[in-house]
Amino acid sequence: MAATAVSADAARWRDEIALREASLADATRERARGELSAVDFAHIETRERAALERARAALALAMDEPGVRRARRRRGRWLVVAFSAFALAAAVLLWSSLSPRQAGNSITGSISLNTTQKVTALLSEAEADVANGDVVAALSAYQQVLALRANNVVALTQSGWLDFSAGSADHRLALVNLGVRTLERALALAPRNPATRLYYAIVAASTPGDVGLAKREFAIFLTLHPSAGQLAVAQPFLVKFKLAAP
Repeated sequence: MAATAVSADAARWRDEIALREASLADATRERARGELSAVDFAHIETRERAALERARAALALAMDEPGVRRARRRRGRWLVVAFSAFALAAAVLLWSSLSPRQAGNSITGSISLNTTQKVTALLSEAEADVANGDVVAALSAYQQVLALRANNVVALTQSGWLDFSAGSADHRLALVNLGVRTLERALALAPRNPATRLYYAIVAASTPGDVGLAKREFAIFLTLHPSAGQLAVAQPFLVKFKLAAP
């Protein structure tokens, strides 16, 4: 069963890579024919290359790529968050402050939804996947959101956290770095979002040598009027850094 699951995950990410590569190739041809403006092409290229990077890292994770294991041994420092009940619980607890809700958890068969409705439905679908522990499906849904809205803070925040957590648990440096970069992008877009700030603070607290940064991030987090659920997730770190919750 485990081998079958790995094979299915690998096939899914190979399909994703093939689709993204085809999309990028199509855009390149359309740009060469003058059918795409420079601005539109740059947007598509940025979106597809980011998606390719994440898909390739996920494929390496699914295939247990030896090159990634060697990179792990060469790293100078390591992130030590375990991808366990804590990571999923944090994702579920923080969800309500991040995302809109909509009845129904799937967009299968929906052909009349506009972009906003599709994004909302995909976020709801990802929420259900996270709650069920299906990280691969959740990440796929978030990637579909980002294909529609590249700067969607919910999808960036949640996918960054899940990539970081999964990479940390399985010692996959490429996936860890991808998660951190995605969270940094979300934070740049929404610096006053308490959930995004909390995820980033936890990442810093889990990185050797980043204690000072972590304490500053948690201090900022406390000024952003976090919810009770967010404070519950942050509590062990607040105690560690001797920070008082409001």
